[in-house]
Amino acid sequence: MHFGLPPLRKRLGADLVVANAENAADGLGLDAAIYADLRASGVDVVTSGNHIWQRREIQGLLDAEERLLRPENYPAGVPGHGVAVVRVGDTAVGVVNLEGRRFLSSLRCPLTTGRRLAAGLRSKAAVLVVDFHAEASDEKEAFAFHLDGVVSAIFGTHTHVQTADERVLPGGTGYITDVGMCGASGGVIGMKPEVSVRRFVTQMPLKMEVEDGPSALCGALAEIDPATGRCLAMSRVRE
Repeated sequence: MHFGLPPLRKRLGADLVVANAENAADGLGLDAAIYADLRASGVDVVTSGNHIWQRREIQGLLDAEERLLRPENYPAGVPGHGVAVVRVGDTAVGVVNLEGRRFLSSLRCPLTTGRRLAAGLRSKAAVLVVDFHAEASDEKEAFAFHLDGVVSAIFGTHTHVQTADERVLPGGTGYITDVGMCGASGGVIGMKPEVSVRRFVTQMPLKMEVEDGPSALCGALAEIDPATGRCLAMSRVRE
């Protein structure tokens, strides 16, 4: 299973691919087989978010796999880690995974945690990219301005709908509020519309079902100067 990534990566000239996979297993969570497929398809680092805990089998993998991340601002002692440093040619790239707090859990502050992590990584990596997994757009934008000029690029995830605000901030950090999802384009955030409608009408906790049909691959591409760590351009990807 290759998800159409290899030809897309070649066409875009992407040196590093980071994918958030917290909903890759039937719409909720991640399992070992899908993680292996993602890595085999060319995904360099797999990030996640609040749904990563849905499948118990992933907890051991979070500890064992250097390139599988969960948000770093979870309490000490939970499985896994939220930072990876990988080589892209001659350039070391730090990948950071953090989670927002608005409408989610009361974790350690992602803004202060992000700056602390960036300071510690500067001696190890010339380029720093962040998956900020958060619900609220204002929290994502505040996070971006707090880390503008400190990290190279910030990719928002979690809300499934790609936003049209990709840009390079004044300090040289690339930013987009949400990269969007890879999934059925005819559903409700990738799920069957009829189930989603019934959930809202009845207020019953019905199990969501993944929608079939034509799908879209959404993301964002950052062009980063490895010498300075500054983002030169940020663009949306939708296939």
